[in-house]
Amino acid sequence: QVQLVESGGGSVQAGGSLRLSCAAEGRTFSSNAMGWFRRAPGKEREFVGAISRSIDFTYYADSVKGRFTTHIDNAKNTVYLQMNSLKPEDTAVYYCAATQPGLLGLWTDGSKYAYWGQGTQVTVSS
Repeated sequence: QVQLVESGGGSVQAGGSLRLSCAAEGRTFSSNAMGWFRRAPGKEREFVGAISRSIDFTYYADSVKGRFTTHIDNAKNTVYLQMNSLKPEDTAVYYCAATQPGLLGLWTDGSKYAYWGQGTQVTVSS
């Protein structure tokens, strides 16, 4: 069984930065891609970004493009989300996720992800 353990997050003023970490724990971790999602109060879950574990290819939602970056350390089975120039509308619970084993490509659809982190709160004040 794979577990994703998130850390980071917290409160920051608009324009600030935060970094989230997501470590995969378990005997076998064969997902080909990792993703980040968020859920703001009263809103549906939203795709943030994704990264391939093999070729370091990334894809981002338009709302965060140019401000957020994700990278992966395969030796540590850890993926990071660096969030810069944060805005109040970025306030949400952020989740990391790993795609279904054997599934190729980057996905914005949460149903393609088999494993999820516990979520971490990010609050941006104006």
